[in-house]
Amino acid sequence: MPVKTLKDYLDEHGVKYIAISHSIAYTAHDTARSAHVPDAAFAKAVMVKLDDTMAMAVLRGSDKLDVHLLRRAADADTAHLASEEEFQGLFPGVEIGAMPPFGNLYGMPVYADAALAGNDSIAFNAGTHRELLQLQWQDYRRLVGPVMMNLTLDDAAASAES
Repeated sequence: MPVKTLKDYLDEHGVKYIAISHSIAYTAHDTARSAHVPDAAFAKAVMVKLDDTMAMAVLRGSDKLDVHLLRRAADADTAHLASEEEFQGLFPGVEIGAMPPFGNLYGMPVYADAALAGNDSIAFNAGTHRELLQLQWQDYRRLVGPVMMNLTLDDAAASAES
């Protein structure tokens, strides 16, 4: 989904957003830093294979996905990080590694880390390694309808302590 298509989708749904152009960056941390966005407000998309289904996990740029937590929460028998070869053709017009966290638009389930809900807004790759979009968390949640859960070991530990 090229940037324009994503912007058109947001416009059609009345979602206000900010487009942020930045110097080329490939990691979540470098992208957030380049765009002057806190790591905790940068939402990265991580591709996973749950049984035989491709899925998208969305978490803060500073966090690491715990695949075992996702597998259990999604009630899957198997789960692993997807290789680029496994998802390469699923996102036409999108640079590898710059997928926007809108797996629903590609017919795949989306699991979002509960820690993202602590942000008023999130920023994310818009299909390239040079542009982000930033929008209100509630707008993202309304449009995507992700399954909310703890996806990182730190989140699970914090929940257990509460």
